[in-house]
Amino acid sequence: MLTTKRSISTAIKQFPLLSIKPTRGLVDEKLQIVVKNLRPKQDVTLRSLHQSEDKDFWEAFGHYVSDANGSVTVVKDASVSGTYVGVESMGLMWSLRPVPGSRTGLRLRKKDVLSPLVLHISVYDGHVSQGFTQLTALASLVIERWYMAPGVRRVDIREKGVRGTLFIPPGPGPFPGVLDMWGGGGGLVEYRSALLASHGFASMALEYLFPGELKKNKADISYIEMAYQILQNHAMVWRDRLALFGLSLGTSVTLSMAANSKVIKPQCCVCISGSHTPVFKSLDESIDNVSKNVNKFRVENNQLIWRDIILPIPTDPSLKVDVGQITCPVLLVVGGDDQNWPTLESAEDIQQIMEKAGNRHLLQVLIYPEAGHLIEPPYTPHHRATNFILQEGQEKVLLLWGGQTKPHADAQEDSWEKILAFLQQHLYHTTPQAKL
Repeated sequence: MLTTKRSISTAIKQFPLLSIKPTRGLVDEKLQIVVKNLRPKQDVTLRSLHQSEDKDFWEAFGHYVSDANGSVTVVKDASVSGTYVGVESMGLMWSLRPVPGSRTGLRLRKKDVLSPLVLHISVYDGHVSQGFTQLTALASLVIERWYMAPGVRRVDIREKGVRGTLFIPPGPGPFPGVLDMWGGGGGLVEYRSALLASHGFASMALEYLFPGELKKNKADISYIEMAYQILQNHAMVWRDRLALFGLSLGTSVTLSMAANSKVIKPQCCVCISGSHTPVFKSLDESIDNVSKNVNKFRVENNQLIWRDIILPIPTDPSLKVDVGQITCPVLLVVGGDDQNWPTLESAEDIQQIMEKAGNRHLLQVLIYPEAGHLIEPPYTPHHRATNFILQEGQEKVLLLWGGQTKPHADAQEDSWEKILAFLQQHLYHTTPQAKL
């Protein structure tokens, strides 16, 4: 009997055990991944696998060597090769890439924020880089990564011609509000607003470019102002604590509104990967004005590069937002390897204008030298180039965004932390935050 118990104990000890915490958490929460009961100095591969809503498979993997106790602790042990190298606790997230043989130009984006990103994390014997489907994993776990924390409410906004989605944090409220605007790809993009609500901000994702059933009446400045007022007047929103948040074209809208609008008076603005190209009364007019310079487009390696389209930065003040008129704090996030838009040159000019106007103290600039255009919430996979539809009905192109994978991932993590701190500083005295 004693021998039998000892054999069972030995078998349990030798069976690899995979531990992941949390198995259900927000997308910006770090993971703690540990593998135990391996052989000492055993070569193993940790792999993550995700099937997107478009049914494409994405993977990331790191090659590890267990310690003398037969353990791998991802937060302190280095991956010696794979889709990431070094000590990277979140490498299995940010280095996700389409599996070999996938369609080209893919971009991983969450459309349905009411469901999680589901990832299968597995451990394999040896250092494996391909043929995973032919292998049997030593251990596997399924984890969920959410943009919406429990208790966050999603509210469709279809009011006064405005289309968007408001995400309200759990609790009695009211909460500071954020008007969230994405870029030239158009559509209603909800995941960043859902995550902002999970951190205590009532965030409204606004569809303002080619807005669905509003195609015959495309958005103008009054549309943005109406959206701001809808957010401001919502019962769960603290009406005098509002921020504008823009990425790419959304930055031009944000700066134009903060400088010129008599209706929109934000407490602060967050601007990612954009410029001070002015937005005129009609967004169509603004886009058409920039499109006159299509001769400045470049194509390299079958990838379209836009960044020269407004270079050199104009000296004519009428061709730029007068950011010297802005009276609220602005956080500008810039990727130094942005191949889509001249954000670095724009940031330098914005600083000069505000310096001359005497409001430079309101501007905080974060520059990440090797980051690209698509600076998103942390651990979002880096996309150097992806498919993009220029205009409705046109063929898709492969658009170069720029950035190097590891520095871009670091930029996303660092900037998100600073963005949340910036919003908390200017919209909150304390920081209520939903936890999973």
